[in-house]
Amino acid sequence: MNSDDLTQAKELLAHGLRGEGAHLSLEAAVAEFPEELINTAPPNVPYTFWHQLEHIRTAQEDLWRYAADPEHVSPPWPDGYWPAAGERADRNAWEKTVQAILRDRESFIAFITEPQRDIFAPVAHMDGGSVFRTALLAIDHTAYHLGEFVMGRQMLGHWRSELRSNVNE
Repeated sequence: MNSDDLTQAKELLAHGLRGEGAHLSLEAAVAEFPEELINTAPPNVPYTFWHQLEHIRTAQEDLWRYAADPEHVSPPWPDGYWPAAGERADRNAWEKTVQAILRDRESFIAFITEPQRDIFAPVAHMDGGSVFRTALLAIDHTAYHLGEFVMGRQMLGHWRSELRSNVNE
């Protein structure tokens, strides 16, 4: 693969991690989120909106740290990836979670886009996995849960189509 192709692949991963193009961004998903729903679970969903964001944060942080650091220890599966069922958040905790997702996302992108990084090379401590595969997993995982998040907002009547402004139709 030539360097232009590698650069383009890295840019596409960054694009997906930011929720651009056909993906919904975190920023759009949480825009104008009503404080009174932070600890609400949509009908037939076992976790609250804040739980979903904390799960996205934990998984994203784990994925990029796992790719970057052979000494990283992942949380226990599955309990370490979700807040306790009764755990609650206030607006401050909500904002801290959102800011941590954004900060870690940019750290992951910086890691991926380092000029010398071969994102397709097998990484020894990842059982032959690659940074590319790990980034795709983070993109897919976040998109899945943001889809659930928005569906929950729709079910509770707190979603307006103009909040989707970054999604290409």
